[in-house]
Amino acid sequence: MKFTEGAFKNWGYELAEKEFGDKVFTWAQYDKIKDAEGTDAANKAQSEAEAAGKIIVKDSIADIFLQQILTRPAEFDVVATMNLNGDYISDALAAQVGGIGIAPGANINYESGHAIFEATHGTAPKYAGMDKVNPSSVILSGVLMLEHLGWTEAANLITKSME
Repeated sequence: MKFTEGAFKNWGYELAEKEFGDKVFTWAQYDKIKDAEGTDAANKAQSEAEAAGKIIVKDSIADIFLQQILTRPAEFDVVATMNLNGDYISDALAAQVGGIGIAPGANINYESGHAIFEATHGTAPKYAGMDKVNPSSVILSGVLMLEHLGWTEAANLITKSME
């Protein structure tokens, strides 16, 4: 599938409403209420949704999101993004915990079950044979693979050894 950002956003809202229905309150629903009944009614509907424990699904432009995810990460549970912005975001978040040298990578097709796990930092050939490269990214990618395969005991042992 190829989407523009606007089409991706619309697809995300449609999917959330279709798959999770009464468990979510989307920004698209907020906008519909706002257009029909005004801002106060939309704010009230969102407050009621939050009080009912619904998942709030919002969109944001990338530059504002990058600031928010770095300053208020607890406000975000799941992030869906197109590839390029996702790359910037994941690199910025990896920097918060030590850089891409320790960040694992996973690409999972949840329909087919096929998955690829990889280090996020690339091969760093200029450091070959110099004992300078941190192997954490590829090791943690292996942990993700083991978890994906259901081998949690092995994954937990590796994680514990790195603590």
